[in-house]
Amino acid sequence: MFSDNPLLAQLKQQMKETLPKKEGTVKATDKSFGFLEVDSKTSYFIPPAFMKKCIHGDKVIAIIRSENDKESAEPDELVEPALTRFIARVKKFKGRLNVVPDHPQLKKLSLKAKARKGVNPETLNEGDWVIAHLVEHPLKSNDSTTNSDQFLVEISEKITDSDDKIAPWWVTLAQNDLPNSEPKGLDSGEEWQLKDDKSLQRVDMTTTPFVTIDGASTKDMDDALYAEETDNGDFTLTIAIADPTAYITPDSEMDNVARKRGFTIYLPGRNIPMLPRDLADDLCSLKQDELRVALCCQVTVSKDGEIGDDIQFFAANIQSHARLVYDHVSDWLETGNSSDWQPDDTIAKVVSTLHKFAQTRSQWRVNNAVVFPDRPDYRFELSEDNDVVAIHADIRRTANKLVEESMITANICAGRELKAKFNSGIFNTHSGFKEDKLKDVIELVNPDGDLPFTVESIATLEGFSALRRWLAQQDARYLDSRIRKYQAYSEINHMPDPHYAMGLEIYATWTSPIRKYGDMINHRMLKALILDQTPVQVPDESIGEELSLCRRYHGMAERNVGDWLYARTLFNKPENGSLYQAEIFDINRAGARARLLENGAAVFIPCSQIVDNKERISASRELGTIEVDKVVAFKLGDILEVALINVSLENRNIIAKPTQSFVPLEDKSALISQ
Repeated sequence: MFSDNPLLAQLKQQMKETLPKKEGTVKATDKSFGFLEVDSKTSYFIPPAFMKKCIHGDKVIAIIRSENDKESAEPDELVEPALTRFIARVKKFKGRLNVVPDHPQLKKLSLKAKARKGVNPETLNEGDWVIAHLVEHPLKSNDSTTNSDQFLVEISEKITDSDDKIAPWWVTLAQNDLPNSEPKGLDSGEEWQLKDDKSLQRVDMTTTPFVTIDGASTKDMDDALYAEETDNGDFTLTIAIADPTAYITPDSEMDNVARKRGFTIYLPGRNIPMLPRDLADDLCSLKQDELRVALCCQVTVSKDGEIGDDIQFFAANIQSHARLVYDHVSDWLETGNSSDWQPDDTIAKVVSTLHKFAQTRSQWRVNNAVVFPDRPDYRFELSEDNDVVAIHADIRRTANKLVEESMITANICAGRELKAKFNSGIFNTHSGFKEDKLKDVIELVNPDGDLPFTVESIATLEGFSALRRWLAQQDARYLDSRIRKYQAYSEINHMPDPHYAMGLEIYATWTSPIRKYGDMINHRMLKALILDQTPVQVPDESIGEELSLCRRYHGMAERNVGDWLYARTLFNKPENGSLYQAEIFDINRAGARARLLENGAAVFIPCSQIVDNKERISASRELGTIEVDKVVAFKLGDILEVALINVSLENRNIIAKPTQSFVPLEDKSALISQ
């Protein structure tokens, strides 16, 4: 009878209001209790009864109670829920519909669910993948209009069946709210129409022997190349780029779709194009012997690798004279022969000249800019029913570098011209080291002051590039890995700032307009430059933020699918006793993350798998080291041999341990005494 007593309820409320409150994040444990983490040093115990009202990751305001000199937290008000829209799996509990969130910390959480209008609950089976939305939470928030005392989830869409082998792709795309198919093209019988400014004259370059060099399966070929060597050893380079903006105007529905997508989505084994395939893979693709509209850049590159001032952009009609494949061209250039391809004299001369240009330009960048170290690209080979057949480590070969140097040159040219004419465009920028880390960098690389690097110098493009070139000459993976953590992130910017990570004063991509919306914007600006007009589309700060966010989600999706496929592929390896060489790329207080050099899989090495006595081991994210008995055992950049001990398909993670063992302290003492 006391439970409904209003006076008692009022008294309880008054008592609660006198107690201290703290805002923090709920951290669940494998047990029924949890903790309220207020900051990195302060946390409060949450008893099991109160954990029933919150979810791991909820941001809450909690009442702090003290009893017998022990403090505990009672979550009282919801600030921000951990779950809003999320991916889940269907679970039937006594015939009733529930869902389990697809989250490593929430695998044991079963939430009552209902189907949204338009979703038939009868079609939902145990384990099916769905998109869910948290609609009721036991804790009230400031804007709450419900008085629910339990969690309730609404299912808005079924993604796929529980046993569908294509689940890694569809689930990951849904998780990141990304499209899973190409944009709709034109209806049957319709044709894309040229919509360029009528004053834009196209140069007839159909007789120029352009070549395309791509992967064997590439369909959206967006760049064609041609080069001549002059009598004095300089090079005249012409880059022709597919021109989708000839068919898509800034105010069109197709442009809105491309802007929203931002980029073609590249996932292991498949891609989701930014533009309809009838444009990307057909009408705009620079197919051999097909007439195509293109935007071109021609420039002189000196025999010393310097890009000249005679940059010229123009529109053209072109025709690729040869559709070449990376491996075939690399074989021919590296050995003078290829069993799969032999060029005629004209194409042989073009390819040889392009190769010579690329070598010259590459050496200039080694001496004057920043060149990234060669690392393999890992590629999944899939069967028709989406099983992993093999994982290939593809090394960038001669032909890949030839195309890369051509594209970098083209993008530098675009950056220079857009900066000079409009002081605006879509630029790839990088600001170097974080300002508050400059002193840390110098303390790390130049503690004695005997190197020509100072806080002031490495804040400049020239100084940053010089430091990066010096690092490239050192056998210092650890130093390089530590310093990378002090660098800022690259950005997509509407202002013409430098790209420190490449060591370049300016960089504006326009060479992949089929795949990148920012490149479409730059095409429109370059056309305005050609016509000496005001651009029909001028980017602002918001477009850079949009594209950066798209790029971030695409990267997350690519990693997530990769993790899923690695878990599938390596699932049986622990019991097979397979050993791998791995490189440590991250360290935190729980252990190290490393990449298997054979296939690119990321694994986690817990401290407990290095030594089983936590008092003996210390891992530091700040120092990038793991110490055993106060001696550095592992550090960033180290390559070690590991064995896989657990592969979880449910969480898509891989646990490993080093094969190197550590002598216990007591054994060391015995050795010393002997």
